Amino acid sequence: MARKIVITSGKGGVGKTTLTASLGYKLARLGMRVALVDMDLGLNNLDVTMGIENRIVFDLLDVVEGRCRVKQALIQHEELLNLYIMPNCHFERKTITAHGLKEVIGKMSELFDFILLDCPAGVDIGFHRSVVCADEAIVVTTPHITSIRDSDKVAGILKTYELNAIYSVVNRLRGDLVASGEMVDAYEIFDMLKLKPLGIIPESDNINLYNLSDLDGASGYPYEVLAGNLLDGTGTMLDCTQRYSGFIGRIRRNLKRNA
Repeated sequence: MARKIVITSGKGGVGKTTLTASLGYKLARLGMRVALVDMDLGLNNLDVTMGIENRIVFDLLDVVEGRCRVKQALIQHEELLNLYIMPNCHFERKTITAHGLKEVIGKMSELFDFILLDCPAGVDIGFHRSVVCADEAIVVTTPHITSIRDSDKVAGILKTYELNAIYSVVNRLRGDLVASGEMVDAYEIFDMLKLKPLGIIPESDNINLYNLSDLDGASGYPYEVLAGNLLDGTGTMLDCTQRYSGFIGRIRRNLKRNA
């Protein structure tokens, strides 16, 4: 049976969908059978992120309403054959219930080792429909006060559910700004949220999700650490500040600031 993990955030724009896709890719690279499910009805974009929007015949809505079977809606990644995507529809349907979604995810659970649920941002009905389908949760935040505050609210709501684990990931951390004291450190954020730390992802412009094989290079290493932590619980944390420490680090910080 699959580990069903909802990936959520207090606000939009924190890189939740990118993290879902990248983490799923790395887990599949480690030999896991992985499904990525877009849980956002109406504002979904996982299909675009994964570059499969032109391959969709059926979607999650079709499965829930009985127009097709689970396997007919799943789209296999063209390069990594143990990675699948379940797309969603581009319009909201009030008839879609949490029970219907949970039943579909339950059927998928027999086929995979991991099911990553890309949750809508915020805490409205889409959030709750997603959480009831999961056994675990990952809260994604960035080192900005609005994101941290909203993530704290989400964490409080998640704790009212009977989840096996609730993790936190700090995304888009800039090591140069942390080293110079201009950005809050990830460990301070972990302490504020009081969730189990899962990983730290540095700010990067080098990931092309239309070609996930780019993640096999250096830019994908943070997600590899994240996947390893999820699998074996070692709790390894990426040090984003090391290259910006000391005299040489000060030079690097100045160069990056002026870039």
